[in-house]
Amino acid sequence: MSVEPEGAPGPVQSPPVFLEKQSYRRRRLSDAARLLPIFGALLFAIPLLWPDGSGDGDPVPMSAAITYIFGIWVLLIIVGGLFGLAARRWSAPEPGRSEHG
Repeated sequence: MSVEPEGAPGPVQSPPVFLEKQSYRRRRLSDAARLLPIFGALLFAIPLLWPDGSGDGDPVPMSAAITYIFGIWVLLIIVGGLFGLAARRWSAPEPGRSEHG
């Protein structure tokens, strides 16, 4: 028969298998926000694939390339702002639920 000391912790409980819906959404949102810079870099790199006139294709005008880059920049700002709003909304506790369970 073994006797545990009084200060010893009890049995270790494993975390629950399923996450709460709010916690799951918050994690997926943070994952998507982490991928946003990579997605933006890929979109910014697309003009590197456009023909420059040295081959058979017609060159893309500089004005079209600048418009594309500016449009992608604005799009990334808007998507980042939407991620921020969604994160703020999902981090607030749901009405009718207590903070501690």
